[in-house]
Amino acid sequence: MQRAFQTASALQENIGRVVLGKPEVVRALVIAMIAGDHVLLEDVPGVGKTLAAKALARSLDGVFTRLQFTPDLLPSDITGSMIYRSDTREFEFSRGPIFANVVLADEINRAPPRTQSALLEAMSEGQVSVDGTTYPLPKPFIVVATQNPFDFDGTYVLPESQMDRFLMRTSIGYPSREVERDVLQTHRLGEPVDRLEPVASIDDIRHAQEMVRQVEVEPSLVEYLLEVVDTTRQTAGIQVGVSTRGALSFYRGCQARAITDGRTYVTPDDIKTLSVSILAHRIVPDSVLGTVSRNHVENRIEELVQQIAVPV
Repeated sequence: MQRAFQTASALQENIGRVVLGKPEVVRALVIAMIAGDHVLLEDVPGVGKTLAAKALARSLDGVFTRLQFTPDLLPSDITGSMIYRSDTREFEFSRGPIFANVVLADEINRAPPRTQSALLEAMSEGQVSVDGTTYPLPKPFIVVATQNPFDFDGTYVLPESQMDRFLMRTSIGYPSREVERDVLQTHRLGEPVDRLEPVASIDDIRHAQEMVRQVEVEPSLVEYLLEVVDTTRQTAGIQVGVSTRGALSFYRGCQARAITDGRTYVTPDDIKTLSVSILAHRIVPDSVLGTVSRNHVENRIEELVQQIAVPV
């Protein structure tokens, strides 16, 4: 367990060298990585979404690819395709950029649904299917997706089934004046992320992912977590609550957060702290309310959690 904590700490420290003043965003990326799940960075352009993904990738000694999602992007541009080899007179599978340890899906909501469905199989099953043949993806595998919530021209809303595949949704936000001053100084000599060195091996990540599953969750905390989940299904104004897959992701995320704190057990604070980032993007507000802002949904989750008694 100590090795897993050291891996998580090293990742957070290394990423924090270039993602300045945003420790919770850095921690969210590390939690997703060691939980073996994916993260959605939803924010305005230019605040460091791509930088954060690159910093995570460069902190590992694995393979990193970037996919710029556009309306003309095809599924084969992600998964790869069969190519005819004239020398052997046979078709050979050419792997696409999805075959990596960290995949940056930039502006994911700009690709049409057909292309997003190709990514969905990779995110949910850890594999891709081409011409009836299944190809496993490397492990670990994490998708860091970005999207701008305020730009709707030429975009496609991600379906609920795909949103449910993201462990967390978080935002970076604008930095403080002091942090922004430091950003200007650190960029004088070029892009700082390009100078990052790996601090964790693929074996380190795999070990950390195994240790996450060993983190203890007391039965009373399991009931507390399930009560939070069940409340989203019983509350007026929420048409679709958190799924069982969402509950499992919530459980795993809390275990991963404990590792980043150097603990072998989950606390109520893990559940309360992660409730918004893990649950808010999984619920569907009642359609009679019309368009509901993200802030409204997140505030509603916070209110629900506050109403539930914390086990002693």
